Amino acid sequence: MSDVYAVRTNQKLNFARLHIKALVQAQEASQWSKHARIESYHESILFFLASGYASLLREIAENYALNVDSVSRFADLQVELEKTGQESPEATELEQLEGNSQSWLHKMLSAYDACWSATNGKPQQAAAGASLSEIHVLQINPDHAEDQDMLTEFNAWLDEFRGLIERLRANMQEW
Repeated sequence: MSDVYAVRTNQKLNFARLHIKALVQAQEASQWSKHARIESYHESILFFLASGYASLLREIAENYALNVDSVSRFADLQVELEKTGQESPEATELEQLEGNSQSWLHKMLSAYDACWSATNGKPQQAAAGASLSEIHVLQINPDHAEDQDMLTEFNAWLDEFRGLIERLRANMQEW
């Protein structure tokens, strides 16, 4: 088994970490472009976290000798596992995390998906359990009152993601 996807997953998480550091610097800055920089880092952090997740899915697919090129979302991994009749405890854990609207993974993926939508001002009714990040990236002109809370949320997601990867990789090595 090659480590291409494991390296790629690690790389994406490192990029997210670097952008979180840059976000902290942008929040402390007093430049005229401060808010634009903050918003760009919010979205880039989400991009790198979501890309890391897609890479993790391919890493799992590679471990199970599945067609890696056809896996970009969790549903794709499930299809590939079903084709071969294999069961994966990693897929089971990911399914639970994605399906639980209160989990960090569900919230992170929802926030990333929100990057593709927009609203002028705060949404009238945020979905129950929506993260600050999801609400913020939907807005065309957010007020930045929750920037510190979003930073905390990003750091928590990154920590949770690292813990997930450690668990899943340890489990895959057992097999």
